Amino acid sequence: MFTESIVRVYADPVVELFVASTAGPAERTLLVIHGGPDWDHSYLREPLCELGDRYRLLLPDLRGCGRSTRGLSGDQYTWDAVVADLLALLDVTSTGTVDVLGFSTGGLIAQRLTLAAPHRVRRLVIASSSVPPVPPDAFDGWAERDQRHAAGVALGPDPTGLSGPALTRAWALNSAPANLWRAEALPDYLRRLDAVRFSADWAGPWQAGTLPSARPADPLRRLSVLGIPVLLLHGREDMTFPAQLAHDAATHIPSARAVVLDEAGHMAHIDQPHRWLTALAEFLHQPVHAIRPGAPGPADPP
Repeated sequence: MFTESIVRVYADPVVELFVASTAGPAERTLLVIHGGPDWDHSYLREPLCELGDRYRLLLPDLRGCGRSTRGLSGDQYTWDAVVADLLALLDVTSTGTVDVLGFSTGGLIAQRLTLAAPHRVRRLVIASSSVPPVPPDAFDGWAERDQRHAAGVALGPDPTGLSGPALTRAWALNSAPANLWRAEALPDYLRRLDAVRFSADWAGPWQAGTLPSARPADPLRRLSVLGIPVLLLHGREDMTFPAQLAHDAATHIPSARAVVLDEAGHMAHIDQPHRWLTALAEFLHQPVHAIRPGAPGPADPP
């Protein structure tokens, strides 16, 4: 299903992106931006692979991640550099206008890319992420969330004393019960985490306090002005980005709509793969001019 390749996107210093792609039609390309950022794209392959015959899927590992170029100097890890890499990837692969899906931190990067090059983006999907910032008290009083974070300690090694990719993997394992809602989905999620090639290139500047937020400035207003169709695809029990923020963004961005899936957490594509993929496919299938601003999504009340 996926073809894997290495694509050079920057010459000085050399930056090469590892890219998984499908052979769907180039005029229907979906660029998928993973989260982390010290993860790779592999945990998103399912269920997206089911769209591979209808869309050309591009799933790159970001710089410093997975099998893409790693070990760059700290000043090379910026969000602007990531956006430049992705735009260069589109150029090298002779891709004009694309649909963009950003997951978690990738959703923030996707917003940056859209604002930097709106002429390259046909539709924007912000999955398990947010447009407005997360309020500091967003999860106050949610006992279930506290319990799940506590339960996650037993799934991975103690992060104390760890560094590098081992630390990133430990963080991922420790947060697993909070990233999913359905307990029966946990084995599948752990299988995916086992396959992820974790890195720690981004953790360095983050821990040093030199890495700013990936969230772009004033995104609600700026996305509203663009008028690009936006799908906010979210799990109702997301314990990283509150689901209410998806509804809030849809209220403020006329061309946006929120689809919030019940019985789904941050990894909504694993908790509810069929419903998640159906919502995505329906959004991508509609002609851009037919997406009515403010229209409710299939999981929202009429």
